[in-house]
Amino acid sequence: MEHRGNRHIRERRGEAIREELGSILAGELGDPRIGLVTITDLIMGEGGKSARVFVTVVGDEKDVAETVEGLQAASGYIRHELAENLSLRFAPELVFLLDKSQEYGTRIDELLHRVEKRKKKNK
Repeated sequence: MEHRGNRHIRERRGEAIREELGSILAGELGDPRIGLVTITDLIMGEGGKSARVFVTVVGDEKDVAETVEGLQAASGYIRHELAENLSLRFAPELVFLLDKSQEYGTRIDELLHRVEKRKKKNK
């Protein structure tokens, strides 16, 4: 079980990394594959040596795939920038994952709307 103080430090470091990642992704990457990206969540690993970065991407499926591929390819540069800008001795290993929660939410809303329509028809 992790000590409460360590968890607090990890959460604060994760928030700082998330903010800095937002700045880096907004303007410092020159890879043409990377489109408009929004960070939705960042989850630090137990020891702080890894971080899962959940992102949403504007565009079609091809744009999304290229952007995630570009982010993974640029992860070394991004880690270097994070370590330098936040004065970290070691930047966490970054894993970029596509956040599909909005798609799931939209689909659930659509299904609930259909059920509601059927209920009204059957009355």
